[in-house]
Amino acid sequence: MAIEIKVPSVGESINEVTLIKWLKQNGEWVERDEVIAELESEKATFEINAQQAGILTTVANEGDTLKIGDVACRIDDTAARPKKPAEPKAEKKPEEKKEKSKKEDTQKPEEKQHSFPPSGDRGLSDIKVTPVAAAILADKKVDVKNITPTGSNGKILKHDVLDALSNPGRSIGQPMFSRDDKPEKMSNLRKTISRRLVEAKNTTAMLTTFNEVDMSAIMDLRTKYKEVFKTQHGANLGFMSFFTKAVCFASQEWPTVNAMIDGENIIYHNYCDISIAVSAPKGLVVPVIRNAESLSMAEIEKKVVELATKAKENKLTIEEMTGGTFTITNGGVFGSLMSTPIINIPQSAILGMHKIQERPVAINGQVVIKPMMYVALSYDHRIIDGRESVSFLVRVKEMLENPEQLLFGKDPVKALLEI
Repeated sequence: MAIEIKVPSVGESINEVTLIKWLKQNGEWVERDEVIAELESEKATFEINAQQAGILTTVANEGDTLKIGDVACRIDDTAARPKKPAEPKAEKKPEEKKEKSKKEDTQKPEEKQHSFPPSGDRGLSDIKVTPVAAAILADKKVDVKNITPTGSNGKILKHDVLDALSNPGRSIGQPMFSRDDKPEKMSNLRKTISRRLVEAKNTTAMLTTFNEVDMSAIMDLRTKYKEVFKTQHGANLGFMSFFTKAVCFASQEWPTVNAMIDGENIIYHNYCDISIAVSAPKGLVVPVIRNAESLSMAEIEKKVVELATKAKENKLTIEEMTGGTFTITNGGVFGSLMSTPIINIPQSAILGMHKIQERPVAINGQVVIKPMMYVALSYDHRIIDGRESVSFLVRVKEMLENPEQLLFGKDPVKALLEI
């Protein structure tokens, strides 16, 4: 008897999904609860498991759009379990090895191969290069990953290296003056990202205010305590925890930045669910750190790593991506110096971090070099006024430049004097 594996319900308002990849192939034996396929909804990627052990018969193909409840595959749980594969063959006899080495020694010098380190771009265990090609590579200091091999079994020959030197900047494997186009269907996630970004631009009165932060204090603090922090908590001391803490304290002073519009009402949140923008293989996702205002620096850092890892492995759940009251995005990791981030609706504001760059700044009449970062706050002007947005960003700046304020949310001396 064959058991039907159907597309499960993955959340409200989601009616269809895309079959991304079969992890087990048609006719293959699967174990109970083994992951057999990856599906993608408009919000997240998820997996389906085998409900019983048996022989898999696929019904849908990779790339198909399936509705909730559609049959993805069948499993014949009455099929006999296949026998274990035979033991690997015994190692070759010494005589055979000697004969093989003799043959290798008789190869012409040009045919002998040099091995280079693994190339992650090509997915090869190693790269074979002839001696002449290897000599040119070493002499001209050419990156082997930029060479298109034409020899047998992916071997790099002399003319391959000379061709690369004659055409610097040419894409690997790309013919000269190519004008080919490659149509590719948009994924459900990319469609959703596109729709939400346009909706944010069209339905909010979005405006951006800028400031810059002297990152000296935070960088000195990280240098001094990063090893102790990692030993104590098992997590790296990054920048995101400082920014998250600063945002949580500043939003308590300016609550509309952490609020959102619901019809004719403004919903104020007495908690901070901070969404962090993460670049995943299939597009930008924004998993949420719940109740960030109640977490310690170490707990925030661990949560950031956990969510970022899940995003890169396409393992975020819909619950982990739903909600959020404020978003932080870091374009600095890609080298962005300044940008105007788009609001993550229905939220009302988003903070953009950028690249830290040494710049001359005037301090007490003297020009000094400081590690500076531009920060940008995009906000919905319908509920956040200019005074609130600018004051919020200035407060974030103050706490980042004086990280001791992140303990109380204000200057320790003022806290002591209760002023």
